[in-house]
Amino acid sequence: MNGGWMPPWAMVVTAVLSVQMGAALAKQLFDVAGPSGVVFLRTALGAAMFYALWRPRLFGHSQRAYLQIVVYGTNIALMMLTFYAAISRIPLGVAVAIAFAGPLTISVLGSRRVQDLVWVLAAGAGIVLLSPFSSAALDPVGIGLAFIEAGLWAGYILLTRRINRALDGNTALTLSMGVAAVVALPFGIGGAVQVLAAPALVLAALLVALLSSAIPFGLEFRALKVLPSRVFGLLVSLEPVIATLIGFVVLHEALGLREGIGIALVTLAAVATARSVA
Repeated sequence: MNGGWMPPWAMVVTAVLSVQMGAALAKQLFDVAGPSGVVFLRTALGAAMFYALWRPRLFGHSQRAYLQIVVYGTNIALMMLTFYAAISRIPLGVAVAIAFAGPLTISVLGSRRVQDLVWVLAAGAGIVLLSPFSSAALDPVGIGLAFIEAGLWAGYILLTRRINRALDGNTALTLSMGVAAVVALPFGIGGAVQVLAAPALVLAALLVALLSSAIPFGLEFRALKVLPSRVFGLLVSLEPVIATLIGFVVLHEALGLREGIGIALVTLAAVATARSVA
């Protein structure tokens, strides 16, 4: 997960693909662990993976750095909890499309060129088409949770850039994921025990942690050292596209003509952004 051999935009695209594969796998564990149980397993195992890989210095940092870590880790935990609770009620692609309002807002606020706004509008139009409000009876609680996750996702982008300036990336990720696990503990410990009691499910939990935490957070953290928040927000417009496709292939969630047009618009915006920063 060094990522030095990958251009920043490729790190983001790889992270997007990884996290959505992890989300599809996690959704299949909900019957046993529940959404909160999967979040606890994902964060705890992710923190353990980061520590085993990097062995960062955990003590001796400034009080300000630790405060930022607590805020960042709490944001990560809440982002995961609301997202998994949302996809337990509404389709994966729909939840991600709604949540993408967060990164899209960052892109709009950070834009200074007309060309950037064109791609933001294209991505936004695609997201609207990927959110079938008028053609499906969607759980209102699930929709509300997805919108809450949108705000947390925007906060994650901004906080990652601040943490990058305060601490070494390996240390920040390890400590933050540990904080996220502590925050998720009271919500998910019961479900996590159910998974750990079934050896066949332990491997699935490890894969969820690897795909949903270790790989994407490691790559995104490094990409945000280089990419402006605006560019990152546009690049992750691939998130609803990939989520919709994976939801269709892996979870058998329906994909119609309107979603297909939305995929084309969002992909166009993401590719155009990747070309501009290559």
